[in-house]
Amino acid sequence: MLHIWRPFRRFWETDRGLSVLLFSLVALIFLVPVTGLVDRFGRLVIDAIFTLLMLAGVASISRQRTALVFVGTIAVFGLSVRWIGRLAPSEGIDIATAVSGLASIVTLAVVVLAQVFRAGSVNRHRILGAIAVYLLLGLAWAEAYNALAIADPGAFAPAGARIADPQRWLYYSFVTLTTVGYGDITPVGPLARSLAILEALTGQLYPAILLARLVALEVGSRKDL
Repeated sequence: MLHIWRPFRRFWETDRGLSVLLFSLVALIFLVPVTGLVDRFGRLVIDAIFTLLMLAGVASISRQRTALVFVGTIAVFGLSVRWIGRLAPSEGIDIATAVSGLASIVTLAVVVLAQVFRAGSVNRHRILGAIAVYLLLGLAWAEAYNALAIADPGAFAPAGARIADPQRWLYYSFVTLTTVGYGDITPVGPLARSLAILEALTGQLYPAILLARLVALEVGSRKDL
C-alpha cells in the first residue's frame, strides 16, 4: 500500500492537486447528475467520488501528524456512515449521513484553503483551488439543508415528496449561494431561514475576502524576491 500511497500523497501536496480537485467537484456537481448515472446506480457514483475527495484531503496534510489524525478521524467516520446508509437506509441514517457529510466537506474546505493560502506565489492552480472551496461551500450547505429537511419536513415549502433528495438541496444551495433565488423552494422555518441568510452572506463575502487575500499573497511573494 505504501508504494501506492506515497505517490498519491506527493501529488496532492503539490498545487496541481488543487486543479484536479476542482475538476472532480465539477464532475460531481454538474456532470454526474445529467449523465443518468445517479438514477441508474443510485448514490454509489456520488459516494465513490466523495470517497476519493476525502482521501485527497487526508493525503494533502499527511505530513502533519496532528492534522492527519483529526481530518482522518472525520473522514473515516463520514465515509463509514455514508456507506452504512447504503446497506441499512433509514431516516436516522439519512440525517447522520448529511451531518457527517457536512463535517467532512467543511474539513476538506479548510484543508484546501490551507493549501491555497500557504507561502508562495499565486498561480493558476491556487486560483482553481479557491474556486473549488467555493463549490465545497455549496456542497456543505446542501448537506445542512438535507439534514434539516429530513428532521423537519415543514422547514421548506414546497419541498416536494422526496425530502431526502441530495440533488434537490444541491440545486437549492447553489441558487442561494449565488443569491439567484428562483423561489421554487422557500425556507419557512426559523432555522431554515437563518441557514439561507448565512449562505447568502457567505456567497457575497467569500469572493471579496478571497480576492483580497490572494492579492496580499502575491504582493508579499514579489517583495520576497
